[in-house]
Amino acid sequence: MPTMTLTAKRQATLPRELCEELGLHPGDQLDVERAVVDGQPVWLMKPHRIDWSWIGTATVPANISHDLDDIRASIGRGSAVARATDPL
Repeated sequence: MPTMTLTAKRQATLPRELCEELGLHPGDQLDVERAVVDGQPVWLMKPHRIDWSWIGTATVPANISHDLDDIRASIGRGSAVARATDPL
């Protein structure tokens, strides 16, 4: 069973097997959580992963122009549609 030694600065080197199993690389962060298993306190470690799945919503479609005249024309078209469909 691999072991770790704690230094005077509370630093430890993780065993190679643990790093490989968790997919850890230098600079990675670990989340730790206390739990009780069979009446014994244990600490669970898991890699801290950032959820980047939302980033796709921040992309700009390739067919959208950012030219100010095009933006104004698009607003005008939207306003015309709104006026045409407004029940008032």
